[in-house]
Amino acid sequence: MANDLIASMVLAIWLYLIAARGGFWRAAERDDEAVAPPGAWPAVAAVIPARDEAGCVGQTVTSLLRQNYPGELTVIVVDDQSCDGTAEVARGAATLIGAGERLTVLPGRPLPAGWTGKLWAQQQGVEFVVTGTTPPTYLLLTDADIVYAEDAVASLVARADQRGLVLTSLMAKLRCKSFAERIFVPAFIFFFQMLYPFAWANNPRRSTAAAAGGCMLVRRDTLQQAGGLAAIRDALIDDCALAKVLKSHGPISIALTDRVHSIRAYPAIADIRRMVSRSAYAQLRYSPLLLAGAIVGLALTYLAPVALALFAGGLPQFIGLFTWLLMTFAFRPTLRFYELSILWAPLLPAIAAMYMAFTVDSAYQHARGRGGMWKGRAQANISEAR
Repeated sequence: MANDLIASMVLAIWLYLIAARGGFWRAAERDDEAVAPPGAWPAVAAVIPARDEAGCVGQTVTSLLRQNYPGELTVIVVDDQSCDGTAEVARGAATLIGAGERLTVLPGRPLPAGWTGKLWAQQQGVEFVVTGTTPPTYLLLTDADIVYAEDAVASLVARADQRGLVLTSLMAKLRCKSFAERIFVPAFIFFFQMLYPFAWANNPRRSTAAAAGGCMLVRRDTLQQAGGLAAIRDALIDDCALAKVLKSHGPISIALTDRVHSIRAYPAIADIRRMVSRSAYAQLRYSPLLLAGAIVGLALTYLAPVALALFAGGLPQFIGLFTWLLMTFAFRPTLRFYELSILWAPLLPAIAAMYMAFTVDSAYQHARGRGGMWKGRAQANISEAR
C-alpha cells in the first residue's frame, strides 16, 4: 500500500515537471536568435567585482575590451582588497592590447555592515559610473571569471533594445572539463532551470524572476529607480534577488548561451561542494523546516523512482522505472548543450543525492558561522562586516 502511494506521488511529480513546469527541461531559451541592431548604440559600462582573481581577471578584461561593439564600452574593475595582484593583472591585460584608457581599477573600500562582499564591490563600481558626467545607458554586471565572445555585448544590447528589457541575463556556459565538473555542472544548470523556468522568468505576466550573476545587462536608470543595489545589499543569491526587484519595473530575460563562458575551474568534488554550500541554505531562507521539506522533496522526486524500480514489484515497480526513464529523457537536452554523452543521464538520481548532501552541508556551515564563505569571508545572513 505504501509503495502504491509513493508511486502515485512520484508519477504525479514527474508528469507535472515534464508537462507543466515551463518546459524547463528542454533548455530551449537561447540567445541565438537574430536581433536587429538599435538605431544608435548606447554607452555601456562593465562593472567587475574582483577578490583575489589574478588567475582569471586578465582574460575577462581582455575579452571585454576586445568587443566588436559600435558604441562606447568601458570597464571598471573593483579590486575587493585582493592579496594576489588582481589589480596589476587587470591593468596589464588592458595595457597589453592598447586599451588601458578604457579600464578603471578602483581600490575596494572595507566591507560595511549589512552588505555582502560582491554586492558592496559592485556598488562601488556603480557609484563611480553613475556620478560621472555622462552616465551610460547600460551597466554590464559581470564576474571576474567570465569570458565574452567578440559579439556578445552587441548581441546583449541589441536584444535589450529590441524588447525593451530592463535586465538581460545570460547563463554563462560553465567550465565542464574535469570529472567533477562533468558530474555536477549539467545537473546544476538542470536544477536551476527547474527552480526558475526561463520561459516563466521571461514572461511579464508571471512572477518568476531569475538571472545569472555572471552576465547581467541592466538599464542604469531602472536600477536607480528600483533603489539601486542597496535594495538587495544583504542578498547572498544576489542575481535572482536583483531580477525580482527589476521585474517589477519592466520585462527581463534570461537564456543559455555559447557566447559567454566561465573559466573558473572546479577540479574536485570538494570544490563543487563548496560552491553549492555557499548559497544552498540561503535559497531555503535559512529555515530548518524548508531544509527538511527540500530533502523530502528531492528524495521523493529523484531517489524514490530508483528505489521503486529496483526493490518494488508490480505496478509500483513499473511506475518507478517509467519515471526514472522520464527524468533520464528530461536531462538529455542539458547534457547535449554541454556536449556530454547521454550515458550520464541515468545517473541523475545519484547526482541529486550528492546535491542533497551539499545542501545539508550548507546548513551545517551556516550553523558554524561559515555560511556563504567566499575567499576567506563568511557572509551568509550577515549582521556585521566580516
